[in-house]
Amino acid sequence: MRDTVKLPGSLTDNPRFDRWVAFEEGRTVRIASGKVEIGQGIVTALAQIAAEELDLPLERVKMLSGNTQYGPDERYTSSSLSVMVSGASIRLVCAEVRALLTEQAALRLNCAPEDLGVVDGAFIKAGASTDLDYWDVAPALDLSRAPTGSVQPKAPQNYRLVGRDIPRADLPGKVTGAAETYLHDFYPEDVLHARTLRQPGPRATLAALDEDAVRRASGDENLRVVRRENFVAFVSTGERTAEAAAVYAETHAEWTGLRDYRSNEQEGAWLVGRPAELRYFGAPKSDVEGAADVLEATYTRPYIAHASMGPSAGVARYDGDILTVWSHGQGMHPLRKNVAEMLDLDPDKVVCHHRHGPGCYGHNGADDAAADAAIVALELPGETIRLQWRREEEFAYEPISPAMSVTVKVAVDAVGNPLDWTQEIWSTTHVQRPGSGSGYLLASEALENPPPPVEVTDPPPDRGGGGTRNAIPLYRIPAHRIKHHLVTEGPVRTSALRGLGAPTNVYAMECMMDELADRAGKDPLAYRLALLDDPRARAVLEKTAEMADWAERGPGGEGQGIGIAFARYKNMAAYTAVAVAVTVAEEVTLDHVWSASDAGLVINPDGARNQLEGGIVQAASFALKEQVQIGGDGIASRDWDSYPILRFSEVPPVDVALIGLPNDPSLGMGECTVGPTCAAIGNALAHALDRRIYDMPLNRERIMAALLA
Repeated sequence: MRDTVKLPGSLTDNPRFDRWVAFEEGRTVRIASGKVEIGQGIVTALAQIAAEELDLPLERVKMLSGNTQYGPDERYTSSSLSVMVSGASIRLVCAEVRALLTEQAALRLNCAPEDLGVVDGAFIKAGASTDLDYWDVAPALDLSRAPTGSVQPKAPQNYRLVGRDIPRADLPGKVTGAAETYLHDFYPEDVLHARTLRQPGPRATLAALDEDAVRRASGDENLRVVRRENFVAFVSTGERTAEAAAVYAETHAEWTGLRDYRSNEQEGAWLVGRPAELRYFGAPKSDVEGAADVLEATYTRPYIAHASMGPSAGVARYDGDILTVWSHGQGMHPLRKNVAEMLDLDPDKVVCHHRHGPGCYGHNGADDAAADAAIVALELPGETIRLQWRREEEFAYEPISPAMSVTVKVAVDAVGNPLDWTQEIWSTTHVQRPGSGSGYLLASEALENPPPPVEVTDPPPDRGGGGTRNAIPLYRIPAHRIKHHLVTEGPVRTSALRGLGAPTNVYAMECMMDELADRAGKDPLAYRLALLDDPRARAVLEKTAEMADWAERGPGGEGQGIGIAFARYKNMAAYTAVAVAVTVAEEVTLDHVWSASDAGLVINPDGARNQLEGGIVQAASFALKEQVQIGGDGIASRDWDSYPILRFSEVPPVDVALIGLPNDPSLGMGECTVGPTCAAIGNALAHALDRRIYDMPLNRERIMAALLA
């Protein structure tokens, strides 16, 4: 009797084979997942897992992701959990379905299941064909039943596809511009184009709008104006016409109930002392008896935009009964629920389909643009509405990543080792994204009877954390704790951005580790290794140091430096270390980046390296350049000049290494390089300048201030 396998949460919530797998014409298998492709390569990796367990070539596996009609409800694609959760679910489903198919074939062939093998979905016996395959016996299976977890998946030594570099299935269409790869290229026949006049604040009321003047400005006398309370959209057969209407309306509409903003609200330091819920995690009250010294420093990060390359878009059609929505969101089932709730529809009357999008991740928990399109479609039955946000609208109204202030206080013994560690965090919630209730869909605030505010929450560290993500050090420290001030109200709408609170917390923690090493007169790498007991943590640090030739680092202080940092993402996912070499002159130049990660079993190494490299580049942009500017009317950085990001010409050579073992479980790695990269850059600058910069972004102004201090 084989050991029973514990079912992942996705199977517990979707306990039917037919939500995951279907045998279709043309000898193909449809594998469904609630997780969606947003550039991380998971559709290819999940296909590899399915093909592996079914003993099929990849070309026979057709992936269906993010479909509320036929696929499982796996909520959001987030937190680097796709392979860990959806991959584990698909692995168990396919292993058990293969066993059921083999049992059915054995009955027909009057033999034992152990006598049969599978080649390309066809059963063989004693090396010879049986003229029987999956598609012959599948109709006899009851796929409405639930998985039992009683079948063990393949052992790693038997893998054919898992662990191999496989070209990503989504890339050819994205690179070549194949029709309708992106939602933004989805133009159904007779589509109508829509643009919105955004409510400038949740309590703002539209006092006056001359619709005839808007039509004249657009050049379309047949322009349709859809208005529900304070939600306004302009609809036309011409996309540019609809956009011209929106641009004119934005500067000519009259609103009441507007809020005044102040520029100091854009800084992380502004949060300190604001009304907040105080939460403690970790050791009891600090006891520093026997401490030889106490070090304390505060590190901040400003608000950061998602800065998507393409602004949000959504497509919707209402046929009088079913509302169909096409979205690039990260959670199709949550989107269906939230749109239905917002529009007072039966969820069974809403169907959501995922399509690729060029970013827009702040909205992607449920998708503001899709909600906008759904409102317009409901008002214009029988019409297909394509609604796209303008660039200025995207920057001004997307949910952004919270600013943070983190104070680290460490008591050390006589040789400089930490005895007690307190990480005090000030931050608004990182999970107030669309999809946490229809109240977070932006348009819902403009409708009649807007929903009441949803309670401010933030997940605790043992569930990955939001503001507290990666705030507990993995180093050997006798006592450590988190003091979390969850600020209940900030100036702007906030949401999850890659890493959530981890980039700031790791920046604070790893910069402090360098400061502790310096105070103790020790090499930063050696200091870390002496305090790490986990061999996998030590291994990524040692490998990264080897790649960066750390032994030749030198004293620094002459405009060139190398820094290193380490974290295990969420303290439960991939282990990662990053080293960065910089030159500081008029600007900071990233000379080279090295990184080693241990994510256990890696399904597609090429895709994994893509994720590590992408996280490094994005984190470098966070650390060096990015900051949302807030002015009197709200967010003032509304274009690429006022919100700079890292340019292609500024991207350094990046070397990454994967050192995990195939017998170890897969660990999420989509966000694991972000925190260590920010911290490694901060440590490299400190090494180059002999000055520590505590506040991101590490731009020219802050460098000059540090040098002149």
